[in-house]
Amino acid sequence: MKAIWKKYSEDEIKSRIFKALERNVNYQKQKILGLPASYLDDKVFHQDASFLKDAPYMSTMVQNPNHIGCHTLGTSEPFFSGTQEIEKELIELVCVDILRGEKGKHDGYIASGGTEANMQAIWIYRNYFQREFGATNDQISILCNADNHYSMDKAANVLSVGVRKVEVDQENREMKPELLHSTLKEAWKKGIRYIIAVPTMMTTMFGSVDDIETLVDTLEQFDFHYEIHVDGAYGGFYYPFSNPKNTLSFAHPKVTSITLDAHKMAQAPYGTGIFVIRKNWMQYANTREASYVAGEDCTLIGSRSGANAISIWMILMKYGPYGWEEKIYILQKRTNWICKKLDDLQIDYFRHPLSNIVTMRSKYIPKDLAQEFGLIPDHYQAPKWYKIVVMEHVTIEKVYPLIEKLANRINNNKARS
Repeated sequence: MKAIWKKYSEDEIKSRIFKALERNVNYQKQKILGLPASYLDDKVFHQDASFLKDAPYMSTMVQNPNHIGCHTLGTSEPFFSGTQEIEKELIELVCVDILRGEKGKHDGYIASGGTEANMQAIWIYRNYFQREFGATNDQISILCNADNHYSMDKAANVLSVGVRKVEVDQENREMKPELLHSTLKEAWKKGIRYIIAVPTMMTTMFGSVDDIETLVDTLEQFDFHYEIHVDGAYGGFYYPFSNPKNTLSFAHPKVTSITLDAHKMAQAPYGTGIFVIRKNWMQYANTREASYVAGEDCTLIGSRSGANAISIWMILMKYGPYGWEEKIYILQKRTNWICKKLDDLQIDYFRHPLSNIVTMRSKYIPKDLAQEFGLIPDHYQAPKWYKIVVMEHVTIEKVYPLIEKLANRINNNKARS
């Protein structure tokens, strides 16, 4: 049984959100003179629109709560305590019921997306290494696989640390153990002493999953100080359900923080990433200069819309844990169907068996069909792969015409040869 995650009715969801908004500041009825904020401009976004009484998310957008700071730490801006409480509940739900953590042992916040959440983690660990060990930037490096998300390069650039990428096995897309070892050995020779290891829970292009035990075992062969952050931006709302024994989670003692993106598989509005971390780590990102903010600020983004947190909470509570498991089960079955059809056509592809991404070799996919069906390449100028991502809207009915046209092209080519 899930500890926090329950299925709510439509009326229960609306009641909870509107009660939370009542606890937030009311700019019209209260004497609030010092906040550099207000509700959305009512000349454009009408607060008395009749539909708002049945639209908790849109009502939250209009009332415009600012969720600046990290509310799981305790002190936050009191003006928005109602919706902040829902964000705190959401963070606890994600850590405990999805990522297999213990109650009350984690902090986190709703970020603008996976890129920011990944950067938040790397920022925290860089500061930790500097503060606790006197590390210099040139002694610190990110470690990830070669299929990594570009946020690793962005974080390395912005935070002035190194990044080392390990080539992957072409069969399972995991980091090759021998190359992982040699990469770490070379890093040590070049003066790297602090590693921010970032295994991926379903890569963006292939849906592949890193083996954390291989990563930890290899790191332990050296004298690096290291911390592990899991990039689950894509897989965070999928893989824990297709693989309930997922070890890229807080169930693993070496995992300190995790990124999820609700605006991917959870179908929340864009701008709803999630950063979660074990207790006593957020302090390394605290900006004490934000003294005019109650509780100061430990987040990379600063001010952020409370409506984003509300949207995720509403989605998860509408489904409930078993509804979500069913959703992922259906997507798995659709993905299996696609793979069976590709097998029949002898089209070479990669698919992690517990993911909903199917990535096909470009030599089998004519460019006109890739464009017609919105297939995404690994590289727009020189594609080697095209992928299908089996989302809610990607039904068998929509995929079948692609399969049919691929079959026709293959048969025509055989007839001509």
